[in-house]
Amino acid sequence: MTETTQTQTMQMTPPGGAKPRSPEFRLAADALRGLRQDLFHDAFAYRPLPRMRVDGPLTRRLPEAIREYVAWTPHAVVGAVGLLAMLSAYFGSDGSGDFGTLLCCLLVLIPVLLTLVRPVGAFWFSMAATPVVAVLRDSGGDRPWSTGSFVAQLTVLTVVALRTRPRTAAWMWALTAVYGFLAESFSSPGHFSTNTAPLLFVSALALLVVTVIHIRREAEQEVTAHQSETAHERSKRTLLEERTTIARELHDVVAHHMSVVAIQAEAAPYRVENPPPELEQAFVTIRENAVAALTELRRVLGVVRAEDYEAPDAPQPTLADLDALLANVREAGLSVEKAVTGAVRELPQGVELSAYRIVQEALSNTLRHAPGATARVEIGYVLGGLGLRIVNGPAPAAILVKSTHGAGHGITGMRERVTMLDGEMTAGETDDGGYEVTVFLPVPLPAAEEIG
Repeated sequence: MTETTQTQTMQMTPPGGAKPRSPEFRLAADALRGLRQDLFHDAFAYRPLPRMRVDGPLTRRLPEAIREYVAWTPHAVVGAVGLLAMLSAYFGSDGSGDFGTLLCCLLVLIPVLLTLVRPVGAFWFSMAATPVVAVLRDSGGDRPWSTGSFVAQLTVLTVVALRTRPRTAAWMWALTAVYGFLAESFSSPGHFSTNTAPLLFVSALALLVVTVIHIRREAEQEVTAHQSETAHERSKRTLLEERTTIARELHDVVAHHMSVVAIQAEAAPYRVENPPPELEQAFVTIRENAVAALTELRRVLGVVRAEDYEAPDAPQPTLADLDALLANVREAGLSVEKAVTGAVRELPQGVELSAYRIVQEALSNTLRHAPGATARVEIGYVLGGLGLRIVNGPAPAAILVKSTHGAGHGITGMRERVTMLDGEMTAGETDDGGYEVTVFLPVPLPAAEEIG
């Protein structure tokens, strides 16, 4: 035997030296496993029949008081069929005694009512009660299914099929057939008329109708789910189109003006003969700020424009970049100081970015609303987080008009950033007429520091 043949033989042989199972054996094992799962596992589990929905095209038109009773229609129908089975057992009795008649009536009524709370258990109870009812009756009737047992078994099969899946109903129908044919084979010929075939035929028709109902219900659920998914996708597509339109308009308006500012700032020194160095540096700063703002605008618009937009690889600003921000602000004419307390340490990216943006927005507000004022930025690294305080003094009296640019969303944006990080923020005027923004951003401690 070659090495390849030995390898194939080892792969086909199950572990432990057992013989490989045939497809027929696996099919039979799966069938027995399904039988055990459907009819034996939690056979007597409590599964109450839910009330009927009353939001249909007909029931919704009924008065509220009547609809409360209409919701119990399935329970009433099962109870009525149970009474019918009990009456069938009573009038079909041959007078074997009052106790026997009453017991036969109860044995055909209980499994029908049991379908309301324990459907699979009702089937087993009906199967166990059927031979008892047959024994309690004298000769001269139908076997193995008396009139009451016939009605009860047919009702149980139908109701359980409605409450479970078609495979469970198929198993019940098959076991009913096995019991019926075995009971007929052991009956004395000539004394009883067998009625297993009519029961199986009628129950098969009922199960076929129930299966069609199940299939129709599942199809409706799939259609509803597909419609909901389609509506959700349509809503997302509409939202994306609106966001794209807004991004396009915002880009056309703002980006155009920012580009013009950058170009004019670059060309302005060449329009003046021998411009002073301070003026040239001012125009350079204006152009750099315009280009930086334009880059930031395009990045933000990319997020708005595309649903699957990926952020660029460029790092986001952190507190380490704060000195460059302060230098830029000083060149714009704002006198600002910075004070840092506590042990400087690396914080989470979200905290670093939010702190940088808050300081940037607060200083921008100072430039717009208090030109010529002095500002101070205080950063405190404390044990449980990061503290920020940005305060500016009042604008000098020589400044006649404050800037009116901006829509007043700066404070709101800062509060949103702080709320996102579960922080705290206060903002308001100071006693000397300035403005102060105080922020605390919590930072969870590493596990090693908490233990220590």
